[in-house]
Amino acid sequence: MSHIYIRLDFGTDEEKAQLARHKLDGWKQAFRLDKKLLYKLDRPESPAAEAAAKPEAVEKPAPAAKSKAKTKDKSGEASVEKSGPAANGKVGLLVRLYFSTHEKLSEQRWVARIPSEEPFKSACPKVILQADPEFEKADQQFESLD
Repeated sequence: MSHIYIRLDFGTDEEKAQLARHKLDGWKQAFRLDKKLLYKLDRPESPAAEAAAKPEAVEKPAPAAKSKAKTKDKSGEASVEKSGPAANGKVGLLVRLYFSTHEKLSEQRWVARIPSEEPFKSACPKVILQADPEFEKADQQFESLD
């Protein structure tokens, strides 16, 4: 069994990335592609952005003494978390198609369908086959993402 990666770069458009993720989830359920279609969001963050986001979250809970202050701190932390990934702005999606050898036709159809659909078309889709030189890099990146 071989797998194929499709790398999608949404740039700073978080909404399109979430729309694409939602569409992939719908396809997984509708076509029963549980293990055959996997994806992971890729938000490359710089160490400076992570360091800037963590101290703000640490400073806010310290003055919390009352339950009302705690709820305000929780909402403050949520806004920090939302702005953290958006600080860098880049959002990518790495899709792995994993079909067995007797499912070549299904594999070809999905490789053709995903880049041609709307939220994926605008994300500069790049299909990475097993014979491509950057396949190993994509494979390692997919395994390292959460």
